[in-house]
Amino acid sequence: MLRRFHQFLILSLLISTSLFAERTVGLIFNEPDAFQGYTLFAPNSSTTVYLIDNEGYKVHSWVGQYMPGLVVYLLENGHLLKSCAVHNFYFSAGGTGGLIREIDWDGTVIWQYQYSSSTVCQHHDIESLPNGNVLILAWEYKSYANAIGAGRNPSTVQNNKLWMEHVIEIEPTGGDIVWKWHVWDHLIQDYSAAKDNYGVVEDHPELMDLNYVSTMNNTEDWLHANSVDYNPDLDQIMISLRSIGEIWVIDHSTTTAEAAGHTGGNSGMGGDILYRWGNPHTYRAGDESDQYLFNQHDANWIPAGEPGEGNILIFNNGSGRPQGRNTTVVEIVPPVDENNQYTLYGDNYGPEAPIWIYGEEELERFYSPNISGAQRLPNGNTLICDGSHGTFMEVTDENELVWEYINPVTMQGIMTQGDDFFSSPDGSSHNNQVFRAYRYAPDYPGLDEKDLTPKGTIELYPAAVDGNVSLSSEFVLNQNYPNPFNPSTVISFSLPTAGLVSVKIYSLLGELVHTLVRETLSSGDHHYEWDASNLPSGIYIYRLQTETQMITRKMMLLE
Repeated sequence: MLRRFHQFLILSLLISTSLFAERTVGLIFNEPDAFQGYTLFAPNSSTTVYLIDNEGYKVHSWVGQYMPGLVVYLLENGHLLKSCAVHNFYFSAGGTGGLIREIDWDGTVIWQYQYSSSTVCQHHDIESLPNGNVLILAWEYKSYANAIGAGRNPSTVQNNKLWMEHVIEIEPTGGDIVWKWHVWDHLIQDYSAAKDNYGVVEDHPELMDLNYVSTMNNTEDWLHANSVDYNPDLDQIMISLRSIGEIWVIDHSTTTAEAAGHTGGNSGMGGDILYRWGNPHTYRAGDESDQYLFNQHDANWIPAGEPGEGNILIFNNGSGRPQGRNTTVVEIVPPVDENNQYTLYGDNYGPEAPIWIYGEEELERFYSPNISGAQRLPNGNTLICDGSHGTFMEVTDENELVWEYINPVTMQGIMTQGDDFFSSPDGSSHNNQVFRAYRYAPDYPGLDEKDLTPKGTIELYPAAVDGNVSLSSEFVLNQNYPNPFNPSTVISFSLPTAGLVSVKIYSLLGELVHTLVRETLSSGDHHYEWDASNLPSGIYIYRLQTETQMITRKMMLLE
């Protein structure tokens, strides 16, 4: 009996070591300065969307039919707004989506809208508007003849086609398009004098040079927009255009007819570019050395009421940066006046530099070559999604890292703690990529009266089965939550089949302290609360056992 107890303790210590000393996925750490809330993310290679708490425990998930294409949001009504990836033979670049769905808390599809054909396709991002409508970022096909007819240099038309960007606003209830804007309507070029849009490029920063081509955008996917954001106070839209290293702001107060022209709307400029930043060389103000953004993602206004409200956050991936591969997250102050007009400083738009940067100092450095994003939190911290490595980091305004979580869902399935990732040859990306992550406060309307009980970790853990370590993906005992705890904690587990189950708690000396469960249970997830009042602080061992399997874990009670 004594020998069996010693084996029990040794096995517990081995499992404990694997849990705490070799963490490769899930929660890495959670400091008191982290903003308390719930983080939403959709692994790029999974049809499931997850909502986790700050301890890294899953509180809810939506199992769907489609992988993301690419973004998901939690709406104020508690529904999920998801762009879904559907196959489109004609548009096959990264970020292809094509289908938008609103899904309720229980997984029922409320409505869906497909925007995918041989001529158009939704990609990367969508945006919910205050009136319930949805903005959709999309490509549209232009033929070789279309491109040449608009003044494009024939030698730069790749594969005899050109993909142009446009934004539409749909009304979900009827699926009607109620507003639209096209880059195609706001071009200038100095290649062909016979065309109507011929002009002096440097005199028109409000228009896009149709013949701006660099090593980064010399493809049919010429601009490769990857985010769309809306500012309700300004009634303006912001777009990030990865391949040219710029962000643009356009006027949403226009009619569709005005958006196709150069007058009208609150700005008086129709659908022309009100503000652009990141690479003045695109409108011939400066040269390549003035470029600041390199393959950036997720340009977004900091919402009203948050620290830095009205400023712009940008995830600057850094691919192609002359100084070397290095990612930064930056905050800039746009030069907008009290009339919502943007100021041109000399030949280009300011500011000269960001007011806040993360990732520039040696100890902060990381590199995420694609996808990714950043969100300003109510306490002034910033949630950063290193999408290429599926890693979420929360940093303070003084650049202190206070929370970190690594997505355990990969193309090969859910990882077990301690497993290594499959990586690209240079290590710049892993097989657990995530487009973006969003943190929602506990009082967010969409979480009102929702069951947010921790339901265990997403990642798996080595399980003790007949004295051996097993990697069962069905018989799971999760780490208790919270841990450490005082005086109560929740113990949760999953069963592959129904049967007689016991959960017993022991002192570190092997004395039985409490029998939490001893009954026949159904298959699936289960959770129980244990109140340890009147027990001394210390380490306790809890064991889940069926007729054929056993798992043991440790937990800590603090006074």
